[in-house]
Amino acid sequence: MQELDKIIIEAKRTFQAATTLPELDQIKGQFLGKQGVLTGLRKGLSQVPAEERPILGAKFNALKTELEALLECRKNEIKAEALKERLDNEKIDVSLPGRKQALGGLHPVTRTLDRVTDLFSTMGFSVASGPEIEDDYYNFTSLNQPEDHPARSMHDTFYLDDGKRLLRTHTSPIQIRYMEHNNPPIRIVAPGRVYRVDSDATHSPMFHQIEGLWIDDRATFADLKGTVREFLRRFFEKEDLEVRFRPSYFPFTEPSAEIDMTFKDGWLEIGGCGMVHPKVLKNVNIDTERYQGFAFGMGLDRLAMLRYGVTDLRLFFENDLRFLSQFVV
Repeated sequence: MQELDKIIIEAKRTFQAATTLPELDQIKGQFLGKQGVLTGLRKGLSQVPAEERPILGAKFNALKTELEALLECRKNEIKAEALKERLDNEKIDVSLPGRKQALGGLHPVTRTLDRVTDLFSTMGFSVASGPEIEDDYYNFTSLNQPEDHPARSMHDTFYLDDGKRLLRTHTSPIQIRYMEHNNPPIRIVAPGRVYRVDSDATHSPMFHQIEGLWIDDRATFADLKGTVREFLRRFFEKEDLEVRFRPSYFPFTEPSAEIDMTFKDGWLEIGGCGMVHPKVLKNVNIDTERYQGFAFGMGLDRLAMLRYGVTDLRLFFENDLRFLSQFVV
C-alpha cells in the first residue's frame, strides 16, 4: 500500500515536470507502459496472500485510473499553454491599419503622353486617333509619296502577309483620315504607336509619336514656330529654352524644317515640321486657295527619355519592375 502511494506522488511530480507532449509520452511509459511501474506491481500480486489480493487489486485499479487522469490533465495543461503561447505570438491589434495592396503606376511613356496632350489641349488642340494597321494609300500615297517616290526609302516598313496592308510608320495617316471627314478650321494632335524595322539603344521597332496639325485660312510658319517653341518650354519647364528650325525635306510639307533645342552644351534634334504640302490638302478635298496649315511631329519616347533622364530606349519596353517602379507615385 505504501508503495502505491509513493507511485502517485512520484507520478504527479514527473508529469508536472514535462513541458511538451512528446516528453509526456515518454514519461507515460515509465508508469503505464509494458515495462512500467504498474506492470511490475501487477506481477507481484501473485505473491501476496490470497485474502489481501482483492484489497490490493482494487487499490491497483484505482491507482491506474488516477495515473491516467493525472496524465490526461497534464496533457490538457500542456496543450493550453502551447495555445496561449501561440496566441500571444500571433495576436493582432485590430485597431492597426491593414496592409495596403501594392498598386502599380502609369508607364513613363504613358505619363509623357498624358502630359503632352494636356499641354496641347490648353493651346486649343483636340486629340485624334486612327488604326495602327493601315493601307498604302493612307500611309504613303495620300501624303505625297507615290509608289516610285524616293522618300519611301526613309521608312523601313513592316508589311502584312497580303502585301497590301502595313503597320503604320507614322501617325500622319490619322491626319489624312481626320481631314477627310472634318472641314477646316482643324487643330488636332495625333498620338500613337508606330512601327519601323529598327532596334538599338535609341530606336525600337515599336515606338510612339505625336503629330500636330493646324489648318485654317491664316496659319503661317511663324505660328508653327511659336506653337512648337511654347510647347517645348512648357513641357521641359524652361522659359529660357532655345529652339531652332533647320531647313530640311519631308514629302508632305513644304517648306520643311528639323526642330532642335538646346541640350547640355549643344543642340538636340527633337522633331520635324513644315507647312502642309498643297498636294496633301488636295488629296482630302481642301481648297488650297483658301486654306493652308502646318504640321509637326515628335517622338514621345525621346521626350520621355529627356524628361526622366533615361539613356536607353529599350528600358521602356523590357517590363523590368525595378525600372518601372521608380515612376510609381
